[in-house]
Amino acid sequence: MKFSHQLQFNAVPDWAEYYVPYSNLKKLVYSIERDRVASHHASRTTEEATEHSALLGDGQEQDQQHSDIDNERFILALDRALERIVNFYSKKETELYDEMDTLMADMQNHESIPIAGSAPVTSNHHQHPPIAGTNDVEYGTTNNNNNPHHRRSRSSSDFPRRESLVMDDELPPNIISQNTADTDPEAALIMINNNGKDTTELKRHTVDVFVLLSELKSFVSLNATAFAKILKKYDKTTNNELKRYYTSNYVSKAYPFRTTTKQKLNARIQLIERAYASLTEGDLDAAIDELKSHLRERIVWERNTVWRDMIGQERKIQSVGVGGNQHKTVHLRFLGQYIERQTAQQFLFLVVSLLVFGLLLFQIELFSSVEQNRCFAILVFASMLWATEVMPLFATAMLIPFLTVTLRVMRSPDLVRLTAPEATKQVFSAMFSSVIMLLLGGFAIAASLSKYGIAKSMATFVLSKAGTRPSRVLLVNMMVATVASMWISNVAAPVLCFSLIQPILRTLPVDSTFGSCLIMGIALASNLGGIASPISSPQNIIAIQNMNPPPSWAQWFIVAVPLCIVGTFLIWIWLLYNYHPEKHTPQIHTIRASHDPITGTQVFVLLITFTTIALWCLAHSFEEILGDMGVIALIPLVAFFGTGLLTKDDFNHFLWTVIMLAMGGIVLGKAVESSGLLHSIAIHIQNMVKGLSPFEVLSVFSLLVLFIATFISHTVAALIILPIVAEVGLEMADPHPRLLVMGTAFVCSAAMGLPVSGFPNMNAISQENELGKPYLKTTDFLRNGVPASFFCVICIATIGYGMMTLVGF
Repeated sequence: MKFSHQLQFNAVPDWAEYYVPYSNLKKLVYSIERDRVASHHASRTTEEATEHSALLGDGQEQDQQHSDIDNERFILALDRALERIVNFYSKKETELYDEMDTLMADMQNHESIPIAGSAPVTSNHHQHPPIAGTNDVEYGTTNNNNNPHHRRSRSSSDFPRRESLVMDDELPPNIISQNTADTDPEAALIMINNNGKDTTELKRHTVDVFVLLSELKSFVSLNATAFAKILKKYDKTTNNELKRYYTSNYVSKAYPFRTTTKQKLNARIQLIERAYASLTEGDLDAAIDELKSHLRERIVWERNTVWRDMIGQERKIQSVGVGGNQHKTVHLRFLGQYIERQTAQQFLFLVVSLLVFGLLLFQIELFSSVEQNRCFAILVFASMLWATEVMPLFATAMLIPFLTVTLRVMRSPDLVRLTAPEATKQVFSAMFSSVIMLLLGGFAIAASLSKYGIAKSMATFVLSKAGTRPSRVLLVNMMVATVASMWISNVAAPVLCFSLIQPILRTLPVDSTFGSCLIMGIALASNLGGIASPISSPQNIIAIQNMNPPPSWAQWFIVAVPLCIVGTFLIWIWLLYNYHPEKHTPQIHTIRASHDPITGTQVFVLLITFTTIALWCLAHSFEEILGDMGVIALIPLVAFFGTGLLTKDDFNHFLWTVIMLAMGGIVLGKAVESSGLLHSIAIHIQNMVKGLSPFEVLSVFSLLVLFIATFISHTVAALIILPIVAEVGLEMADPHPRLLVMGTAFVCSAAMGLPVSGFPNMNAISQENELGKPYLKTTDFLRNGVPASFFCVICIATIGYGMMTLVGF
């Protein structure tokens, strides 16, 4: 969760306006970054125009001046936030301590309360003076040329001493200087006997004061964290060293953040806890637990009521201007109710699917046996539900085993129809196969690489070497997306890459086309990266399931890596031709590499990852010892979860919907094969492609699958087509079933002509700039995705065919 969301979610709602304006300060950081890049581009243009060598030294001086001005802009914004926090805290502290003094006096004045050695409770408050040092200015509008706080260096040691928001010699307010609560909390404990209504009222009042004091403590902690995080972001974004200077000279010396202030607040909270203990059974631990339970109830209530309303209002604001995407309602007169158009369409699709299923099941006989007819009905029914997405894809997949068993479409090897109990055993044994274990092992590796920052560190290191030319930055980002898709799947890779390019997108000129070009390039490269390794996409897992024997990782890399490299270069050239990014953006802001030291945990994760991949590549050599790749997949699962590097929460976050979808697809393939339907369909297609070479058959299947996978999920297309392709390849005069299956699976990933063609495209179309305007439209995918799909298919049918023939497929 982003810190801005954490701050919003954990803040006291009534005090929301007095917290650090983290989101506004972050926007100011981005604004400073954008202005700095624009200024740098302008100075470079001037230097090239004048060709004056002396400008080199002048440029360094100008950069220093701009840095000083940027520091002043940001410091003034921080000063304003700090002043508001100090004023609010001082006022709130006085109010709460006064209320606590009143509570303590009520306890002492209770007629049945013996008071043990406490002095009279008095208060000697003084008003906090107005806090100077900031002006009421808007972020980013300060005239820095006349600012007295102008700085000449980014080094913390060179920042001149300014008058602090709270002077060092200003003592904290003596809220209760004569009260023994400050000097001896033990002497002020009240010994109270429960005596009815008055004690109940005192307990309620004590709980209220405890909650308020605890919220005040949380207020200080959250704001201290907010200052630290926003200063760290500013330093990282602008390459400054402001955090240590501002924190030590201003934040830590401001009254709410002083050690003495925190100690006094903690002492007050402890005194309330002891007083509440004396109001109850006298057990301090039990009293603290009870007070904390009241505090938790208060927090839960605030989050579930106040923040729910605020979030609802925010969503309403965000939805302004997108009314065209809202679902219109239609009136069903026979029910007298209004339903959404999407719901009506899904209901219509479901009715049509059920009608087709019923006709195929009871009226139409296309094949010779009842098992084949019923299996064909299941195949068509599942395909229609998947294509129309009447229900979630994985839910449809779970329907397949149920129909397979109840309709009894499975047959034994000697062609005898299996009973329901016998079919159940075969169905469930097929669902949890070694392919599913391979998928789980891939998820474990991806989760570890992502959780411990390895994937991001590697990506930022490569991107930091890309330079400032848009064409080169585009190519490097596309290569990073392709490589990332090999190890963390082409579902997670675009999410990572889109987060990494945000600094570039924020600093682009308004009329720049590079943002759209870059996002499109990452999406298309991620789709293509779906063929890079056996675990990079679900369709590859399905392909391995339909290849006998399954390919080794080394064989897969020999075929897939050259395809990815050539395909990425072709897409890169096409994007440069279409967008001309360097026309409006000659240079861009570079991405900085992460300089965090490598930890022992990261070394362990890499060691397990490389060991697992090496064993996968050599799986056939160790087949007598390890069985197959599914057993090898247990190594990362045991190593990461057994050592606690991954937790049960990480396990729960695996893409279980993909696993369920793969299980349903495996059962469908098993049913189609066992019933004899697959053989019958293959014979019909065999007659259609009779006399064609494997190359020609691959070309025919590639065009067919490209069309299907453009409109439906790549995984669903693989589930439907690959078993048929395998059977057709097996029945050919020159059988090459593994070649056809692998090539067709590659084409599934290469279908990227529409925004709905694969998750990377869906993620790309959702990317928006700071004003909420999307970077891409459907026309962008038609102009770039459709040609890219054909480029990739041509590569698969030529280079891929040659490489698959070379490795013996």
